[in-house]
Amino acid sequence: MQRALLTASRRSLLTQLAQKLDSQIITLIHRQEVVSFLGIPIARYIDIDDSEDVLRAIRTAPNEAAITIIMHTPGGIALAASQIAFALSAHKGKKTVIVPHFAMSGGTLIALAADEIVMDPHAVLGPVDPQFVEGNESYPAVSILKVVDYKKPEKLDDRTLILYDQASKAVEQTENIVRKIMSGKYDERVIQTVVEELVRGKYTHDYPITADEAVKMGLKVSTSVPNEVYQLMALYKMETRGRRPGVEYVPVIPASKTERGKT
Repeated sequence: MQRALLTASRRSLLTQLAQKLDSQIITLIHRQEVVSFLGIPIARYIDIDDSEDVLRAIRTAPNEAAITIIMHTPGGIALAASQIAFALSAHKGKKTVIVPHFAMSGGTLIALAADEIVMDPHAVLGPVDPQFVEGNESYPAVSILKVVDYKKPEKLDDRTLILYDQASKAVEQTENIVRKIMSGKYDERVIQTVVEELVRGKYTHDYPITADEAVKMGLKVSTSVPNEVYQLMALYKMETRGRRPGVEYVPVIPASKTERGKT
């Protein structure tokens, strides 16, 4: 019954927001979830199931209808994020991405495909430079490319040479994706700036790009997040039984000067 009430509350807020913005609303929200029986945390990220669902939602929207994606994600599979970005970029109606807290890596890639990014003043985006994952280790593609600056090719082992070849292709492919999804929405100067700062390894992969920094890059960013979005995010928190909340607060309304004088 609690799950049904939560679902109904989310749907009610989404309906209010859709009417307020006159837009089809799509959510892409990833919270850390837990296995209910074992209490094991599971990290959520953009995957193929997400891309199928979002592509279906975009496809069912009328051609000229506005689309708004509310996004909260650490990133995810490059293929899935790219598919969503391509579909969003190709839609004829106005495209808006709202970021109440963070949209890193693949989430930023999707945001770049929008006509406008709406961020909380303290929300962040992140670099979209490709990463190679081996087991529990990840390596930035741009860092692999720099290996040849320190060692001659004949001194590199076969594995490193293969990684170098793949890294070179990955960076070039990501640049092409960014250029394609931003084309027609931004001029070449802005696109080049985004490529240099977010694709070519200027920052570490988890570097936070604030709204102010995004504006300096030339991105179309505003900070007018509708209050309903914050209310919606509160309904996506996962319950973790037997665990004391890590954050608690009590709203306090400051007393007026007249009231303070009476105490």
